[in-house]
Amino acid sequence: RGLGDVYKRQCFNNEGEKYMLKKMEIKDFDQVYTLMEESFPKDEYRDYQKQKELFRNPEYQILIEKNPEFREIKAFFAAWEFETFIYVEHFAVNPVLRNGGVGSRMLKALTEDAEKMIILEVEPPTEEIAVRRVRFYERNGFFFNDYPYIQPSMGEGRKEIPLFLMSTERKIDEEEYRMIRNTLYTKVYGKKDVLERERFIDMC
Repeated sequence: RGLGDVYKRQCFNNEGEKYMLKKMEIKDFDQVYTLMEESFPKDEYRDYQKQKELFRNPEYQILIEKNPEFREIKAFFAAWEFETFIYVEHFAVNPVLRNGGVGSRMLKALTEDAEKMIILEVEPPTEEIAVRRVRFYERNGFFFNDYPYIQPSMGEGRKEIPLFLMSTERKIDEEEYRMIRNTLYTKVYGKKDVLERERFIDMC
């Protein structure tokens, strides 16, 4: 069971209203990309064309929760599914709906239905907003892993970013961390040069 099972299940919110995570159709991409721009610094997402080209990759997909009345996207996951884990690259909630339980509800659907470890990136918890974000994920079943991690550049004019990985199920050990990091560097970011640099650092 993986991402395909997540968007097949209907769920209910605290008011008993039915909702469903759905696989994004390409016609909704512009709305998702706008929400991505509103939710992340420029260094944390690709330019429009490169982001859209990811849909050619069968390992990548976006799951959305949509307001059926106004056809507005409430929130989305952009995720990669690999053999042993799912990597959530982007997760964002419409700004007007934040702190209303939408994010927790979507995470619950994802973690309950995807029978693989889920990995995501967070900023170092050195500022209040980053600390709150880590605590939010911890409340929703994620574990903070202390291995320093670098997100490679997302493209021209975009910088590398020091981050940390969080995981469901449990904390990962160093061998698992390197396997996950190596998979992300090669399959998600296509940065073999960064991988070789980090492997050299590992040996030092």
